[in-house]
Amino acid sequence: MNPLLELLVSLLIVLGSIFVLVGSVGLIKLPDLMSRLHAPTKATTLGLGGVLLASMLYFLGTSGELSIHELLITLFLFITAPVTAHFIAKAHMHKQQQLRKQLPPTGSGKGWSTYDQPDQEADDGSNN
Repeated sequence: MNPLLELLVSLLIVLGSIFVLVGSVGLIKLPDLMSRLHAPTKATTLGLGGVLLASMLYFLGTSGELSIHELLITLFLFITAPVTAHFIAKAHMHKQQQLRKQLPPTGSGKGWSTYDQPDQEADDGSNN
């Protein structure tokens, strides 16, 4: 294997591992659920992406074939982690109704979509 490629793979593994460690520590140490969501969705996902990229480069360098498995796993992680975090945050906001009082004003006549019902006039289908 090319020494430059070996150095690049090693660097990606070390950097990815550092991001995974920081994300895991953040998941444990951050004080509340809303701030804890950032650790696994940002740092850990980025770290796993780096490790998977290192694996893809390693197999490209040793066998000469591009392994698509790591690319698909990375794509799946980058799609599902933010969606899952959004669902968890929405459920937490609906469960903790006192958070509504802490929200800033929206600046329009309408409220926050998470807490307020949509306008009935827009939903009745009339074109007046």
